[in-house]
Amino acid sequence: MRSVSDLRAACAALPHSHETFPFGMDTLVWKVGGPETAKMYALTGINDDPLTLSLKIRPEHGDQLRAAHPAIVPGYHLNKRHWITVTLDGSVPDDLVQELLAGSHALVWASLTRAQRAELSTQEDA
Repeated sequence: MRSVSDLRAACAALPHSHETFPFGMDTLVWKVGGPETAKMYALTGINDDPLTLSLKIRPEHGDQLRAAHPAIVPGYHLNKRHWITVTLDGSVPDDLVQELLAGSHALVWASLTRAQRAELSTQEDA
């Protein structure tokens, strides 16, 4: 995954995911949840070269990843314990990036209330 279009496709495949630009047109943010309750799970600077991707992570997993991969650093302008930023320069395998993206989505989905998750699931079934 090295392009914005790759990221868009990967995020579009995740349930209840949608794109936003809350920080300006240069920063693409993916959120999970309904319009009123959506929470951010990934973001990228669309003009970054190389492309970077910030993701939510469990703190202990972030420490391990940063130790194993120089292209993974604490989240840029984010809570350094709970977010990582991955430079998508090819040094981090695509399958790991995909796994981290899905994991970030799952963490944020789990942080929604039971009622919020149920409402979204009901909308999906309709």
